[in-house]
Amino acid sequence: MPVHVALVTDSTAYLPQDAVDRHRIGVVPLSVVMGDEVLAEGIEVSPKDVAQALRARRSVTTSRPNPESFAAAYRAAAEAGADAVVSLHLSAELSGTYEAAQLAAESAGLPVRVVDTRLVGMALGYCVLAAAAAAEDGGDLEEVAAAAEKRAGSATGYFYVDTLEYLRRGGRIGAARALLGSALAVKPLLHLSGGRIEPLEKVRTASRAIARLEEIAVEQAGEAEVDIAVHHLAAEDRAEPLAERLRARIPGLRDLYVGEVGAVIGAHVGPGLLAVVVSPR
Repeated sequence: MPVHVALVTDSTAYLPQDAVDRHRIGVVPLSVVMGDEVLAEGIEVSPKDVAQALRARRSVTTSRPNPESFAAAYRAAAEAGADAVVSLHLSAELSGTYEAAQLAAESAGLPVRVVDTRLVGMALGYCVLAAAAAAEDGGDLEEVAAAAEKRAGSATGYFYVDTLEYLRRGGRIGAARALLGSALAVKPLLHLSGGRIEPLEKVRTASRAIARLEEIAVEQAGEAEVDIAVHHLAAEDRAEPLAERLRARIPGLRDLYVGEVGAVIGAHVGPGLLAVVVSPR
């Protein structure tokens, strides 16, 4: 009999709910800490809540799930008939989520392969969907994990933020610290590199930065078959037009997803975020 491989990810994949339901993906939420409240992403706190709190200069931090949350997800997969689990997560350079999943996997009652995709957002989400397709084609544990890792290896993410202040507060900017001295004079473009957030370019105005973000996405996509996600935080007026321009300019575009990032990533980037994920098929 073929091995039934279940999938687990975390809430920072920002997968559309219909995809989660269709592929029966287990999603373990990270938490947002606002004052004395610890709130589960996507359940108890929304992107709008975080944007409002940041604008009001309230303290907003985030925390990883505890290992028991993953253990519960793995038990639920086993109870639903799975023989193995592939657990796919945001970059270990950005969060302790991967470590928590590994700890839970060590004592799970079925084989669990935990994968650090070194990505976040729909860059991670498309890895989960690639794994789901492999599992539904009858792939075993190794084949499903390999499908996710292959997709992860070719995905890229680029993003614009109005200010580096929120990334600085959360300690998530790595080498982008070099931009801080001139942060008020430039609009930074950043990207995911080796699982870290790194500086890419400095642009003088928001409009030029967004135009450059578009150009980079078009260049990166080339003629290949790609899926594209446009993420934002409280910037739908920028995200939707950018998505339509990308639709017109990328000949190999297959899936185009536009969505607001969740509360956890929102807490680190702040209102005004605009991001493009390019994920070759």
